[in-house]
Amino acid sequence: MSEKNLDFDRVIERKGTDCLKYDFAKRRGMPEDVLPLWVADMDFKTSSYVEDAIIERAKHGIFGYSEVQDTYFNAVAGWMKRHHGWDVKESWLIKTPGVVFALAMAVKAYTDVGDAILIQQPVYYPFSEVIEDNGRVIVSNDLYIGEDNRYHIDLKDFEEKIINHHIKLFLLCNPQNPTGRVFTKEELTGMGDICLKHGVIVVSDEIHNDFIWKGSHTIFAAVKKEYEDICIICTSASKTFNLASMLISNIFIPNHELKAKFRKEVDAAGISQLSILGLAATQAAYEHGDEWYQAMHSYVRDNIDYIKRYVEENMPGVTVVDGEGTYLVWLNFKNTGIDAEELDRRIIHDAKLWLDSGRIFGTAGKGFQRINVAAPRSVITECLNRIKGIL
Repeated sequence: MSEKNLDFDRVIERKGTDCLKYDFAKRRGMPEDVLPLWVADMDFKTSSYVEDAIIERAKHGIFGYSEVQDTYFNAVAGWMKRHHGWDVKESWLIKTPGVVFALAMAVKAYTDVGDAILIQQPVYYPFSEVIEDNGRVIVSNDLYIGEDNRYHIDLKDFEEKIINHHIKLFLLCNPQNPTGRVFTKEELTGMGDICLKHGVIVVSDEIHNDFIWKGSHTIFAAVKKEYEDICIICTSASKTFNLASMLISNIFIPNHELKAKFRKEVDAAGISQLSILGLAATQAAYEHGDEWYQAMHSYVRDNIDYIKRYVEENMPGVTVVDGEGTYLVWLNFKNTGIDAEELDRRIIHDAKLWLDSGRIFGTAGKGFQRINVAAPRSVITECLNRIKGIL
């Protein structure tokens, strides 16, 4: 059997499939005819091996309570070892319906109502939501753009925020959504050592870790042995293989006490067995998906290079922030003279595009737009042409 789903130029109709990206514009307050490049799923068919695994499992016709055997963990561990050089233990693993769910469980497990939790804005907006929705307080060590057009960490401010706000928990996003930063081992060490010093638990969302364009991704737990005692590592095949609706994430917690506290919150939320189709899809992806992954990875990388050239040649005042990872491009409109509110209006109502406004990622995101570039090149070109027309 060979991989079949390698035509990434093919435009696949997603309207009428109960697709969040395409079918819910009006319900979300958008014009019905917008072109959507917002939510982070792909417009590509997943690996044909994943399709086949789901179909074969469905043919059995019984979908009762199910769990996985050792083969599931072996597939996950094999992927982590091959692609990230990380040796994981089965005793570290807790499966959850998603990474955002895991973030919420960590907030409940390791903090109390009223506690402050540290994040780094601009950052994926559910980070703020799981903090505020659980009665905690957001504190941000804002990232800043350097002269190299990349985002950086202010470590002095990082430590001051921890001390001044009695931080117990830090939610790290790496690779960073929406900025595309992939933090270096030195940067992770700088933050990790401060967290060790002050007894801060680190929840590291590494869901985009298979999308690295420059350098390499370092798993936070692998930086130093001591970090294993203070961290929760959140991973999933959902971004890599376009499986978001399968609701499966793999959360690794090496420290027994931290794992027990996390497990208690998961149990309290009523979660036990997960979707057998999601488990089958994840196992098939990690066992047989390398060819599809490499081809998709190359295609998305070319999309990003294409966008950079297009913006430089056609959009005066706009810059593509230089990131090293994710399939999300972070466009800076601050030098166009268009304020953030007017920019949103033009994007939505004049260009008829549904992107993610930078404002939803925190005040540090005002004047930016996030574009999901895991789409056929023709769709990307149409999006860019529309943006060009409103400047």
